[in-house]
Amino acid sequence: MGWGSKFSPAWRLTREGQIEPWFEVRNPRVGAPSANYQGDVSQEDTLMNFRISGLPVEPFLPLFGLSDSELAARGAKRIVADAKPGYPDRIELRDADPSEAVILVNYEHQSADTPYRSRHAIFVLEGADAAYDRVGEIPEVLRPRQISLRAFDERHMMVDADLCDGHDVESAIERLFAMPEASYLHAHYAKRGCYAALIGRV
Repeated sequence: MGWGSKFSPAWRLTREGQIEPWFEVRNPRVGAPSANYQGDVSQEDTLMNFRISGLPVEPFLPLFGLSDSELAARGAKRIVADAKPGYPDRIELRDADPSEAVILVNYEHQSADTPYRSRHAIFVLEGADAAYDRVGEIPEVLRPRQISLRAFDERHMMVDADLCDGHDVESAIERLFAMPEASYLHAHYAKRGCYAALIGRV
């Protein structure tokens, strides 16, 4: 198995109720930042497994159980799901079941200090237990939707992108990770443009 860059996030909830991640891409062989790594990546390495991760639940815990007015003061809103699919959670990476509550909150999914810094609205399932974290598997929440994949290098600059049907995500991931400079991918729901999940190399 070839080596792939690790994506190591940290998170905080600001006084204004905004969730802010920051991160480094690390070389897992030495456990240190590898922004200047220029080693060779073989064609065999590009076919390695991928890892899809949801957001950690911890930074959202302070929002769970707040009143509607308290959420509004933080720029967030509680919504009760009335259809499935329709309310894709970013922690467990599943569609909320009807009658489950989700919180709509503004989230900075790309916090690196580059021209690609970006934030948008996402749903998180109120009461979510743990983040989705699977190797070589596509969560069902991606399947019925058009997906935009954005490839970033170790300096968090976008190097390519692709648009695919949710049933063809594996092929798009393989194509983008065939580029040695592609360190990690962000999946977005193409129709509304909101962040869906992190895809890393394994």
